[in-house]
Amino acid sequence: MKPAACRFCGAPLALSFADLGMSPPSNSYVKAEERNRMERFYPLHAWVCEKCFLVQLEEFETPEQIFSDDYAYFSSYSDLWLKHASDYVDQMIERFGFGSRHLAVEIASNDGYLLQYFAKRGVPVLGIEPAANCARAAEEKGVPTLVKFFGAGTAGELAAKGRKADLLLGNNVLAHVPDINDFVGGMKILLGANGVITMEFPHLQRLIAENQFDTIYHEHFSYLSFAVVERIFAHHGITLFDVDELPTHGGSLRIYGRHAENTAHAVTDRVHALRQREIDDGFLTLERYRGFDEQVKRTKRKLLSFLIDAKQRGKKICGYGAPGKGNTLLNYCGIRTDFLDFTTDANPYKQGKFTPGARIPIVAPEMIRTARPDYVLILPWNLREEITKQAAYIREWGGQFVVPIPEVRVL
Repeated sequence: MKPAACRFCGAPLALSFADLGMSPPSNSYVKAEERNRMERFYPLHAWVCEKCFLVQLEEFETPEQIFSDDYAYFSSYSDLWLKHASDYVDQMIERFGFGSRHLAVEIASNDGYLLQYFAKRGVPVLGIEPAANCARAAEEKGVPTLVKFFGAGTAGELAAKGRKADLLLGNNVLAHVPDINDFVGGMKILLGANGVITMEFPHLQRLIAENQFDTIYHEHFSYLSFAVVERIFAHHGITLFDVDELPTHGGSLRIYGRHAENTAHAVTDRVHALRQREIDDGFLTLERYRGFDEQVKRTKRKLLSFLIDAKQRGKKICGYGAPGKGNTLLNYCGIRTDFLDFTTDANPYKQGKFTPGARIPIVAPEMIRTARPDYVLILPWNLREEITKQAAYIREWGGQFVVPIPEVRVL
């Protein structure tokens, strides 16, 4: 059964984009004492709006349920992501001249992974983060953090206190909000008259081209092309004046926005070029979204064939990482402890728990040295370069890495 209407424009959802069966919420890691308890599974089914072409999931759990005080994702556990954040801060200060007279506000600021670098450069900061455990970690880094969900209400409260943002940013949050109109409308309210918005999010064009179906999970309500995002922001009086294409998360966009009435920043050729590239590629037609579901099924069969063959040859396999995307992959493909003995994660919050649905034990990365597996399946494949360096020691006993996306590769 398809959702009633598009969360942006209200039009019918006309086309099934990817049906990944039933899956639990991706970050609902199972504690040891809860192993024998029932879990909640919901349809993991993405649809396409017939009018605005926004790809989206139906909402089954509210943001309040997902981003609780028990939220498991901490940004600071990836060295590459920290470098990305530090480099971003340097770029923004150099390009726009942010300093002690300005305010940088991050929406979904997590554990202060990014704002800490602005603070070190003398730029006043404010984090807005709904998960209280992440906010506490940010405060420990010296990042003042408001424990709230962001939307028009929160934006209005801050604006009324004179706390408008000179830089308003959000990384990998735009896809996480069910009410995208309230969210973007809130950005319009909170942005200072001459302020700049930057948002980073995985690019739908790359998701399709590189078969990144595992980035579809209940925490991600929307899957975004530039053309659709530009329409959403324009609807709320925000002009996108620049865009960067980034390698992060398998291929992301960083958009730059300003008030439509602020003409200080001219729209760049990169905006026109990317918009036209998506139009030429058919992203404003329903036809472009057909066939992805079959592509996903083929990838599932290839991965299972590899795993079945490896186990029949007596090989030992473990996972590396326990990200949300990994949980989509494990549950959709039916991969459990009959294939993976365990998976690892550097985040101590996840260690000692089990992956949702598949119930694969999560241990510290050091366990790989003890177990000496033949294959290590990299679940956060977007971090494969970092992981293959960190765990290069598996070559000592002839171990090999396996990357599942866009298709199975043995490294």
